[in-house]
Amino acid sequence: MKKYLAEGIGTCVLVVLGCGTAMLVGCNAEYGGGYVLTALAFGLSIVAMAYSIGNISGCHINPAVSLGVLLSGGMETMEFVYYVVAQCIGALIGSGILAAIFGMGGVTDQTGGLGTNGLAGVNGNPIAGLLVEIVLTFIFVINILGVTSKKAKHGSFGGLVIGLTLTGVHILGIGLTGTSVNPARSFGPAVIAALTGNAAPLGSLWVFIVGPLVGAALAAVCYKSLEN
Repeated sequence: MKKYLAEGIGTCVLVVLGCGTAMLVGCNAEYGGGYVLTALAFGLSIVAMAYSIGNISGCHINPAVSLGVLLSGGMETMEFVYYVVAQCIGALIGSGILAAIFGMGGVTDQTGGLGTNGLAGVNGNPIAGLLVEIVLTFIFVINILGVTSKKAKHGSFGGLVIGLTLTGVHILGIGLTGTSVNPARSFGPAVIAALTGNAAPLGSLWVFIVGPLVGAALAAVCYKSLEN
């Protein structure tokens, strides 16, 4: 039970810091400052949680990562299911916290929807958005599988490497899809935004669930074939 609680807490922190930063500073393509700050917020969230709960649950805090670990033989099917449930609950709680803070504080949400993902950067094309999410998640998950492999020799720097990789994929992806690479991170804000009357692209939510899961599955298959 402790590892599922850790996954919920970790995902909550990821959403609060990552989506919260996006809501506060926006993602202004003209100057790029919002891109960098948001990318760093997501990346640093992973670093913080990796060194906080990594020894408890492995710090997946992402259904796509858990799927990659499952397909690589690192966890059982029911354990995967419980991880995903905990991650989604954590994302919902984190989104609820943001809605409360910004609502009670009268702070303008620069994203217009609790940091939800969208397809505006790819002109509303779901196939293009799906491809973006598959590619970025592939990069992120194959990095995690490599860093956490028993053959890896990164020592105590694994969490930092993973956090920097997440920062990198966000720098590219924010302007295209807002960067999900994490179904829970997309699910939580979209649902809470819809419930609180904010704009939420629920119609395109499937892109940010299917894309990361496909990317993670491809990463697992590719990594296993390269490692063996």
